Amino acid sequence: MTTDVAGNVWIAFWGSSFVRRYHPDGTLDREIRLPASQPTSVCLGGPDMTRLFITTANYGLHRSTPHDGALFAVDVDIPGRPANEHVPAVG
Repeated sequence: MTTDVAGNVWIAFWGSSFVRRYHPDGTLDREIRLPASQPTSVCLGGPDMTRLFITTANYGLHRSTPHDGALFAVDVDIPGRPANEHVPAVG
């Protein structure tokens, strides 16, 4: 899962063929249907952080399709947060 600048949470639901965005109060805001059965993870990126990348798997499927195991990219309306800079521990 990942969060955007508005505090919404994006979640990939394994075995469901969809990704959902929830508002900070827990209400469902958006659902993206995929032609793949097993979304695995999501992240926001791209030049303006408004592209949602969705990974999928073909593991454990009785019959997989060409979309299972693919990477999808969907443009969204709220940008993601930049990654935190790694600061190594001293000492």
